Amino acid sequence: MEAPPGLGARGRDLWRAVAGDYELGVHERIILAEACRTTDLLDKLESLVVSNGLTVEGPQGMKANPAVVEVRQQRITLARLVAALRIPAEAPDAPRTQRRGTRGVYEVKRA
Repeated sequence: MEAPPGLGARGRDLWRAVAGDYELGVHERIILAEACRTTDLLDKLESLVVSNGLTVEGPQGMKANPAVVEVRQQRITLARLVAALRIPAEAPDAPRTQRRGTRGVYEVKRA
């Protein structure tokens, strides 16, 4: 399965690692593509942090580099996207199959 256009090196690596081992539905390919783009965005943000440092000068003095804050948010986003793919954590030499748990019906509890 071909990786979406415009992905960077680590985004393509993630695409190959997942799409090469699992048969994905359309919705899963969309989630994977967003995880790959998020991976690439993290690389760019981390480069900004390396270039500019953890703190920057603001009108009120030193403050956290906004890229540091965004890295934290994007890492959370990436973790949620990867979790949404429901890829099993298995031993490295085990055959890889995608297993899906049963999803229950969710409803609001009433007092």
